[in-house]
Amino acid sequence: MPELLLLRHAKSDWADPKLADHDRPLAPRGRRDAPRMAAYMAREGLLPDIVLCSTSLRTRQTLDLISSRVALPDDVRFEKGLYLAEAEALLDRLRQLPKGAARVLVIGHNPGLHELALSLCGSGDPTMLERLTDKFPTCALAVISFKGNEWRRLAPGAAQLDRLVSPKLLVSS
Repeated sequence: MPELLLLRHAKSDWADPKLADHDRPLAPRGRRDAPRMAAYMAREGLLPDIVLCSTSLRTRQTLDLISSRVALPDDVRFEKGLYLAEAEALLDRLRQLPKGAARVLVIGHNPGLHELALSLCGSGDPTMLERLTDKFPTCALAVISFKGNEWRRLAPGAAQLDRLVSPKLLVSS
């Protein structure tokens, strides 16, 4: 069963209003949260076969911090089309993935990631689904699985939310 890991970038810094949105770095909280999420991913064996990452500075910095604890594959793709992509565009991109990709990590932005997760997840633990409906915070990780082995068949409502983890939950657990 293929797994999709949706990771929203860690908390970004808004201190410099002159910076273009694409060029905003991580805030101190983001630099703390990303290694926590990386440790969780490593502990749980959530190691991707393919990484798709937005080209924004904050997503690339999040990926750098994740890679400090998670063994990343050789197949890491930085894609401008993921920057602020809407859910439909993200789904179209996922449908282009090769059949053999067992676990794919997407590092991107809201509202697109949140809307994609909401659209895909037709089942899962009711408490997690309710939390997902409420919000998808910075550096949150949604682990989503679907039947079959063809990404091109990924469809709204056809996937299951297996986990929804945020840095806040990791600190309190």
